[in-house]
Formats: sequence, C-alpha cells, structure tokens
Amino acid sequence: MRILSAAVLICLASIALSAQDDTQSDEVRDSAAQTLAANTTQAPTPPAPPQTQPPTVYTHAYEVRADIHKYASYATLPLYAGEFALGQSLYDDPGNGTRRSLHGAVGAGIIGLAAVNTVTGAWNLWVSRHDTTGRKLRVTHSVLTLASNAGFVAAWATAPSSHNRGTPAFNSDKVTHRNIAVASIGVGTVGYLIMIFGHH
Repeated sequence: MRILSAAVLICLASIALSAQDDTQSDEVRDSAAQTLAANTTQAPTPPAPPQTQPPTVYTHAYEVRADIHKYASYATLPLYAGEFALGQSLYDDPGNGTRRSLHGAVGAGIIGLAAVNTVTGAWNLWVSRHDTTGRKLRVTHSVLTLASNAGFVAAWATAPSSHNRGTPAFNSDKVTHRNIAVASIGVGTVGYLIMIFGHH
C-alpha cells in the first residue's frame, strides 16, 4: 500500500512538473514570437540624406554686374577678329593712315571692354568666393582674361611709332607689337570660350 501511495505521489509530482515545464515553454515561445514580430514590423531606419551646400543667394547689385559683364562680353570676339585683320593688314602694308586710325580705335575699344569686364568680373568673383559651384571655371576664366588684358596694354605700349618707319627699330617694334597682340587675342579667346562652353 505504501508502495502504491509512493507511486501515486511520484506520478502526480511528475505530472505537475511536466505541466510547469509546458507552461514555461509556452511563455518562452510567446516571448520569442513577440520579439520576432517586433523586429519584423519595425520600419528600417532610412539613411541620412547627403549634406549639400545651401544655394548662395546673390544681391541685385551682383546680378546687375553679371548682366553688364555678360552683354559686354558679346563684343569680345568681333573686336578680336577686327583688330587681328586690321593689324595683319598694317603689318603687311603700314602705309594707309585710315587703317591705322581704325586699328587704334578698335584697340581702344578692346582695352575699354577689358576695363569694364575686369571691374564687374573681379567684383563678382570676390563676392562669390565662398560659392564652390563652378569656382574653378570662374577662376580659370578670370586668370586667362586678366592675362589677356595685360597683354593688350603691353601691345599698345609697344606699338611702333610712325616717325621711325623704315628703320630697324620700327621693324623690330612692329614684330614685338604683333606677337604680343596675337598672343593676347589667343589667350583672351580661350578664356572667353571656356566660360561659354564650360558654364552649365
């Protein structure tokens, strides 16, 4: 009888322990399911947007200077072409006074245009110094244009004097003047075109 009672007690205890294990297993499964569901339904964190430089806001005065610079620049290539043609004509035959006067007038127009565009361009270049968009293009254009302008002033300063015509000094000055002018036209044309075709 004692053995039977002990067996019954052992059997009941086993049933109780088994029920407790099942309850704990159910709790573990429920907890794991809740964790999985939370991880599955949680929206992924979107990547941080790339940081971009805010657009630079320019004043009305800047825009006015830019327009003056732009529209004045339209005369650049026609003046270069006219001056080159007149200069080459005088280089081959310096006898015509009308061509010399016209050559001087076109040269003065180039220097005047250079003065206007140097003031407006350099001013706006300084104002836009913190704007990284297109900075290399602007700086390259400015350097080439300033070099060209300095060349035109040097060409004007080395122009041969008509009083020395027929002398070795006249011929030497004529060659120097032409070489400086042609180089200045070339550099100025490159500076002009890179701004036209490189600007987006």
